[in-house]
Amino acid sequence: MTTSFHSAVIEAPVEVVWQAVRDFHDVSWAAGVLTSCTVVGDRKGDQIGARRVLNDQFHETLLALDDQDRSQKYRLDDGPSPVSRDDVHDFVARLRVVPITASGQTLMELSASWEGADDPVREFSGRIYKALLAAAQKVLG
Repeated sequence: MTTSFHSAVIEAPVEVVWQAVRDFHDVSWAAGVLTSCTVVGDRKGDQIGARRVLNDQFHETLLALDDQDRSQKYRLDDGPSPVSRDDVHDFVARLRVVPITASGQTLMELSASWEGADDPVREFSGRIYKALLAAAQKVLG
């Protein structure tokens, strides 16, 4: 299994950041990177099993939502190469926000694990995660 981890400091309190990212179907915090989110099915964005399609390419399913831990875990069901279902298996991502108590800021973490090609997937997902974190800093901070 291969893993990837990225993080950034957001200039806002953790409660504000968590409320902005908590809803699986609301990606307004990632403006400019995520240009569309199509809801699939009738589950709300805070219900396990909620599904979405991001940017008409990334098919994802919400696996866990934890308000105490301020995290969500989701599976990438399909996407473009190198993260298509033919290229990787068991691609599970996690978004988590943690308070930085000394400053009142928030640490946002994006991580993933998968089975399949290491370097191409790590490079591809890394570019996306870095862009998402930069967007969160701009929109939420």
